[in-house]
Amino acid sequence: SVLCSAILSSYLLGERLNLLGKLGCMLSLVGSTVMVIHAPEDEEVTTLDEMSSKLKEPGFLAYAAILLTVCFLLIFYLAPRYGQSNILIYLTICSVIGAFSVSSVKGLGIAIKGFFAGQPVLQHPLTWILVITLVASITTQINYLNKSLDIFNTSLVFPIYYVLFTTIVISTSIILFKEWVTMTVVDIIGTVCGFLTIILGVFLLHAFKDMDVSLGNLPQVLQSGQQAPVTRDDKNVLIEVDNSSIAPEDKPKVFMIYT
Repeated sequence: SVLCSAILSSYLLGERLNLLGKLGCMLSLVGSTVMVIHAPEDEEVTTLDEMSSKLKEPGFLAYAAILLTVCFLLIFYLAPRYGQSNILIYLTICSVIGAFSVSSVKGLGIAIKGFFAGQPVLQHPLTWILVITLVASITTQINYLNKSLDIFNTSLVFPIYYVLFTTIVISTSIILFKEWVTMTVVDIIGTVCGFLTIILGVFLLHAFKDMDVSLGNLPQVLQSGQQAPVTRDDKNVLIEVDNSSIAPEDKPKVFMIYT
């Protein structure tokens, strides 16, 4: 989705993605892939009672409280002030809310399986809590994602949103199902390296989005960057005001001396 949105936005919307942006997209995808490869498998949860016990654990409750606090801070304080100028504000809101939407989808999937198996899932209060949470989270995500697309470049919105959303969802899954307990040293190192690769990709996307860098003009950009301006340490600098190439030979030249 990241690559397709970047390519389609270039051809259909006239938005440009320079060489560093394309490299950032690839690094983000590579980092996310590495994180998914080294992330442990989900713990098997088959009933709503098991899902409810997972949601009630202190670790996940503290994590959910932190996410909600961050979300409310972004929505009510940072978004009105910096949402129009900072691309990360709206996308962070969408990503944080995405943690609740993915957890709700997983719980509703268990409820649907139980419904077709003849279990009284409609009488279980968790089913309706998950439905309300899913509707509220998806509505919020769509709202702020559309706001971000209205203001910022599409080729930047989707990669950054993809990276943030994937990272938060994987973190939520690890905390909710305690997957970190079964992670080996290799998986931990792979997850950290994948996360650092994602950060590098996002930095390339966001920091150099206004630079005109492509494979065609890359040698010229590198050459211009290597040509440092000449500095003079003399206290007395001689500046020629008139251009001698266009001035008549018999016309006196004017010089100014600054001390």
